[in-house]
Amino acid sequence: MVLTRDDIAAGYDFIVVGAGSSGCVVAHRLATRTAATVLLIEAGGPDSEPRIHDSSLDSVLSLWRPSALDWGYATVPQPGLGGRGVPVARGRVSGGSSSINALLYVRGNRRDYDRWAELGATGWDYLSVLPYFRDSENFDGGASAYRGVGGPLNVVRHADLTPVARQLFDAGSEIGLRDGRDGFDYNAAEQQDTVFAYQATKNPDGTRASAATAYLRPALGRSNLTVVNQALVARIVLRGGRAQGVEYVRGGQLHRVRAGHEVIVCGGAFESPHLLMLSGIGPAGQLRRQGIGIEAPLPGVGANLQDHVVVPVAYLSTHAQPGPASLIAETGFFTRTAGQGTHEPPGLQMAFGGLKFVPPPLDRDGSGFTFAPVLVQPRSTGSVALAGPGAGRRALVDPGYLTEPADIEALLEGVRTARALAGGRALGAWCKEEIAPGPRVRDRASLVAYLRAYAGTLWHPVGTCRMGAERDESAVVDPRLRVRGVEGLRVADASVMPRIVAGNTNAACVMIGEKAADLIMADYAVSAADARAVRS
Repeated sequence: MVLTRDDIAAGYDFIVVGAGSSGCVVAHRLATRTAATVLLIEAGGPDSEPRIHDSSLDSVLSLWRPSALDWGYATVPQPGLGGRGVPVARGRVSGGSSSINALLYVRGNRRDYDRWAELGATGWDYLSVLPYFRDSENFDGGASAYRGVGGPLNVVRHADLTPVARQLFDAGSEIGLRDGRDGFDYNAAEQQDTVFAYQATKNPDGTRASAATAYLRPALGRSNLTVVNQALVARIVLRGGRAQGVEYVRGGQLHRVRAGHEVIVCGGAFESPHLLMLSGIGPAGQLRRQGIGIEAPLPGVGANLQDHVVVPVAYLSTHAQPGPASLIAETGFFTRTAGQGTHEPPGLQMAFGGLKFVPPPLDRDGSGFTFAPVLVQPRSTGSVALAGPGAGRRALVDPGYLTEPADIEALLEGVRTARALAGGRALGAWCKEEIAPGPRVRDRASLVAYLRAYAGTLWHPVGTCRMGAERDESAVVDPRLRVRGVEGLRVADASVMPRIVAGNTNAACVMIGEKAADLIMADYAVSAADARAVRS
């Protein structure tokens, strides 16, 4: 539906801010499962750029260069990375980061969600969120107690493996990992210390399956859903402790639109806390310093930032690849680090593929392959803060990468594991030369220096509006995702995660959108019933 001035004057039952991995889900479910009117506001444009939908590796990699599809975030200088500032790609387009990510579908570990519940997110334990994972997907491996078919999001098993990627199955067996080439499903298994082929969000025709293609596009024809692109929400309008609507800027014009029932913020781990703070919801001291009136003093807004850190271990290959890899991570596994118990999620995720993915200073001519040890349970945390009182400024992002010594030790263990795999029988014949870290980088001091110089992010920021029990002063939202101290306002995206999941975060964000929609619809039904009772 096209937005008109009459639409603005009339208002909507629900306003959803952000058409990303969670926001598209929330808007779709509210529009298709209720008669409520829904306005979805997205800062970026529609997903009309052809390379978004081209799932070839060259096209995917091209999306990670600076462009109008990206918010353009970079961290403040990171002491744990030698003072480097690190770019953090965030999709500014319909579909959000699901329109520019590496297409990997990873739910995380069962223990991740049970721990959320232990931290106060009641109702978010694994068995409670599993139905939402199943409802969201159309898995080409078929339905089971863990997997779903017929859902909006297509998930496929990656079968087009390069020859070197296939070698990881045998290489893993050499160091005690199980061989999962015959149908092992890491998204269903509780114990994931098995080598597997990754799963991907791709449509049957091979194009990218994003939140926009899976959820938003099928709902666009509905009369009760309005989508506004290229619109930056400046603040949530609050009155009497309740969210009344939002103000947004589009084409240089300021618009205000009312929400009859709720505003649902789905901007992600940077933009959601940023918008709350611009609206007077956040740490009182920070708001005062920026001259912003305090509507709800919540110290947890912007805190608890967590992200996954990755470092490349790359080799030139003795064998030329018969063709380019079709997925950036083809095979891999999860493993616990030294000192981790079986009650914890795995601390490391390994991604492996038949391409060189190394910083330019280390690259060499010739074909190659890369191990990517990923720190998926970081101890280091950081924050998102205001750069100023205006909505046009990006937030200040400080993840605190590698500030905790345990994170250094875990990544060093990942490098040692990659080298052990490369030095075994299965992969040794493929190794011509190690180019990252390089054969001279052997002692602990030089390896730590390598981490600080070349470790980066997988662009999985979470946690900055975290869920918690109502009595938890540092929690931003309760387990129903309602912002503490404000009526008619929720947050539903990666920012509500109490702890980061052990794996790529997009699947969990889709699940959060599914569960959020159920929570909202349940409250909406109660509200509608109350209204009918009053009228009668």
